[in-house]
Amino acid sequence: MNLGWVGIISVLLIVVCFSYTLNFIENLHNGDKRIAKQSKIVAIICLGLALLIPFVYSLFV
Repeated sequence: MNLGWVGIISVLLIVVCFSYTLNFIENLHNGDKRIAKQSKIVAIICLGLALLIPFVYSLFV
């Protein structure tokens, strides 16, 4: 099965998730809880989309 652009989007979302996870850890270490919470939420959303988009795409194709 060739996912094409869906695979590229998924990989990009995983990279963004990793970036926000590192940002979360850095802000948590610095004591900035508001930005750490926002980074955590964005990382969770990106990871969820990265895993959900290929699954939904494979169901309909």
